[in-house]
This record gives sequence, structure tokens and C-alpha cells, in this order.
Amino acid sequence: MSLPRRYWDSSAFLAWLLPETDREEDCRSVLRAAEDGELQLVTSALTLTEVIKLKGSPELKRNYEKKIADFFQNDYIILRNVDRFVAFAAQRLVWDQNLSPKDSIHVATALRWRVPVLDTFDDDLISLNGKLPLMWLTLIVRYFKSRSHTCQDS
Repeated sequence: MSLPRRYWDSSAFLAWLLPETDREEDCRSVLRAAEDGELQLVTSALTLTEVIKLKGSPELKRNYEKKIADFFQNDYIILRNVDRFVAFAAQRLVWDQNLSPKDSIHVATALRWRVPVLDTFDDDLISLNGKLPLMWLTLIVRYFKSRSHTCQDS
């Protein structure tokens, strides 16, 4: 039986890495579940770079390099590359949903790998909740405080 998966965009990871005190507890409950083997976190390889300098957030300086590298080595974090499918799907999301290129890569990666829930603190992504139906998936984009870590409702 495969584990439930949640997609974390860069804003979610950055909230934990800084940490952002008003968001840290939201992240902690999901991370505890992942550490306990209850779920997996999926993200784009883009996230490893984007967390360093995410627009509207404090920049992670070079002294965070080891912390970032060590954190993303956790077995419960699955990194997905930007392949041709993801890139073309991201293009369509930029045109059709007016997303930024980086946000579109996160959404396209979640869709490509059929991850049903995208956790984020990004208002532009939250506005997409339920608006991206596909034959096999409706992506649920949620702000952390509105959901539990169990994924039973997705």
C-alpha cells in the first residue's frame, strides 16, 4: 500500500526552514506525520533553489546551506525534476491561469505526479483550489490551518 502524498511548494518549506513562527506549527504536524511514515512530501527540484530567495520572504543566507541540504535528504521528501511534460503543462498554466512561471511549475509537478493536495501559504495558489479538474484528479490547494495531516479528506 502506498502512502498518502502531499505536495509542498517553496513557501511551505521556507516556513519550516526559517522558521516562521506563525506558520511553524502548521508545518510541524505534517512533518511529524511524514517522519512517522504516515505520508510523503513531494516537491519540485526547483524548490531547493527557490527557498533561498522566495519573493516576499527573507533570503536564506549561505549559512543555511547545510541545513537545507540535510533537510531535503530526508527519505520522506520526494524530489521531482522538471521534465518536458511538466514544462509544457506549466506553460499552459501561465497562459490559462495567469500563474507565475515558478508557481506553475509547482502546480504542474503536483498534477504530473498525481499528488491530490498542495499545501501552501501562497495566496495565488490558494485561489486555484478546486479550479483545476482533470479526468483523474482535482487538485486541492489549501492553506495549512484548514486541514489535517491525515489526507483522509482528499
